[in-house]
Amino acid sequence: MNVHEPDSAGEADELATAETGAHSLFANAPQSVEFRKLRKRLVRKAREAIDGFNMLERTSAGKGGERPRWLVGLSGGKDSYGLLAVLLDLKWRGLLPVDLLACNLDQGQPNFPKHILPEFLDKHGIEHRIEYEDTYSIVTDKIPEGRTYCSLCSRLRRGNLYRIAREEGCDALVLGHHREDALETFFMNLYHGGRLAAMPPKLLNDEGDLLVLRPLVFAAESDLERFARDMEFPIIPCDLCGSQEGLQRDAMKRMLNEMETRAPGRKDTMIRALTNVRPSHLLDTKLFDFQNLTK
Repeated sequence: MNVHEPDSAGEADELATAETGAHSLFANAPQSVEFRKLRKRLVRKAREAIDGFNMLERTSAGKGGERPRWLVGLSGGKDSYGLLAVLLDLKWRGLLPVDLLACNLDQGQPNFPKHILPEFLDKHGIEHRIEYEDTYSIVTDKIPEGRTYCSLCSRLRRGNLYRIAREEGCDALVLGHHREDALETFFMNLYHGGRLAAMPPKLLNDEGDLLVLRPLVFAAESDLERFARDMEFPIIPCDLCGSQEGLQRDAMKRMLNEMETRAPGRKDTMIRALTNVRPSHLLDTKLFDFQNLTK
């Protein structure tokens, strides 16, 4: 385990510069109008989710009355970098009254570049914890060769992040899932699971002691890709173990992209649909009392 804290409580804020008008993470960010619009849009989408799903209420007092503390999962991919940057931007603007602890779980994948995230986080004075837990060996032992590792790998990662959040006194685990993740999950459940369910933006874990938050649930994946490229984040690929996403999720991604190509704006319409459910127009008798509906 490797934990790094800023030299003082205000070190991260002191690293913010007047020239960039933001946390030091943005010191070398592009100054173009296009990038400013992109950054503003991601911040706006995150605020919409944080406010709309009341992500701050349960953690507003923190544990024991202390300032709330969020564990931010940082894999080294574009989504988690984007999440961390947006949260730091909100915090710098005084719109997110929480302490953030970035956490990377090194799961023992072959050739994982262990130096990249610590160097990046140290450079920007971001409090973080690097944890090593060899879940890769467990996954390769349990999953037959040729099958995708992603599902079991994800479950083991989540369990370890819960543990770390508890050890660090955090109130919530914050993840970088975006709009496309929610839509792909919805269609996978529709096509293969026989249920209407997406990816919850706010979830209470089974033990009832931690929230799982997804502030980027309204953010477009394409925006996060552009943002990561413009910010020049040191991306770590997610295929180090030789395993790729499952065929079902890949199929959903292709289907959604084809829909968006044929009718631009369709993804935004679909994500809004998930916030506008009408139980009386579905077929679930547990959600609507059809039995007692009479003229």
